[in-house]
Amino acid sequence: MPTRRRIVQGIGAAALTSGAHPLLAAVPAGGYPNRPVRMIVPLAPGGGSDAIGRLVSAQLTERFGQQFVVDNRPAASGIVGTDLVAKAVPDGYTLLTVFSTHAMSAELFSKLPYDPINDFAPITLATQSPLVLLVNPSLPITNLREFIAYARANPGKMNYGSSGPGSAPHLMTEQLNAMAGIQTTHIAYKGVAPLTTALIQNEIQFALANIFTTMPHAKAGRVRLIATGGLKRSLIAPEVPTIAEAGLPGYDSVVWYGFFAPAKTPRPIVDLLHKEIVAAIRKPDVTKIIVDGGNEPVGNTPQEFTALIRAEAKKWGALGRKLGVTLD
Repeated sequence: MPTRRRIVQGIGAAALTSGAHPLLAAVPAGGYPNRPVRMIVPLAPGGGSDAIGRLVSAQLTERFGQQFVVDNRPAASGIVGTDLVAKAVPDGYTLLTVFSTHAMSAELFSKLPYDPINDFAPITLATQSPLVLLVNPSLPITNLREFIAYARANPGKMNYGSSGPGSAPHLMTEQLNAMAGIQTTHIAYKGVAPLTTALIQNEIQFALANIFTTMPHAKAGRVRLIATGGLKRSLIAPEVPTIAEAGLPGYDSVVWYGFFAPAKTPRPIVDLLHKEIVAAIRKPDVTKIIVDGGNEPVGNTPQEFTALIRAEAKKWGALGRKLGVTLD
C-alpha cells in the first residue's frame, strides 16, 4: 500500500480510537475555536508537509470538535501560501504547516513579501526526517561511490529536482554537489509528487526527497534508493547506508515540519495549539503512523522552535552565500 495512502488511513484510525472531545477546559476567553480553522500547506498535495499537516489537522479536528481544514497553496517555493498566513488576521483561524525551507529562505531571499522570522508565531516543531538520495533505475548506479563517479564522468549532464529554489532539497543537493566535487543541473517543481514523477520518467536523474513519499516507489523499483541523508540510519530503511558513512563524512540532510500562526496571535491560543499538537503527535497510534512514515516525533516548545529557526537561517544562509546560491 502506498505510504501516503497508509498515512491517510491511519489518520482515520487514529481519530476513531480517542473518543469524542468537547471544547477543552483550557480554551481561552472567546471559546477558541468556535468555527473552522484553515491549515495552509504551501506545497502541493502528496509531500511531507501535506502528510504531516493532514495528520495533525485530523487530530485537532477530533480534539476540538471543529474542522481544521488543509488548504494546499503550491507556488513559488511555498512563498505564496506562506504569505497568506503572514497577512492573515492573527486570531488562530489561519495556521501554517512549515517545512525546513522556511528557515532557509530567511537569509537567501533578499526580497520576500514577509519576514520569515518576525511575521510568524512558532507553535511547535512536530517531526523531523532525513531526505533520501534516489536515482532513476536506468542509470548504472547502486551506491554513493558509483553515483559520484558517474556524475564526475558526466559533468553538468545529470539533472536533479527540488520543490523549488531555496527549498531544503535544493540547498542540501548543492551541499552534496560541493562535498562530492560534482556538477549537476537543478530543475524546480511545485512539490514532491511532480518531482517523483519526473524522476520515474527520467526527466531528472536523481533527487534528494522525503522518505515516506518516495519509499513505495523505491520498493516497486520505479526509483532506486542508494543512501539516506541523516547522520544515523533511517528506522524504516535500516539496511540503507547514510551518505555520511557511504563516502561523504559529515554530510547531513535532515528536514523538519512544524506549525506557525501569524505574529501577534494571542499567546493563550498559541499555547493551547502547542499543547494539543504535542499531545496529538505523542499519542501511541499517531506516533506509530509518524514513525512508520520515516519521521521522528519531536514536539518542542515555541521558544525552542524559534531558536531552531534562527539557527537554521544562519547556517543555510552562510552555506548559500558560500556556494553562490542566489534565489531572487
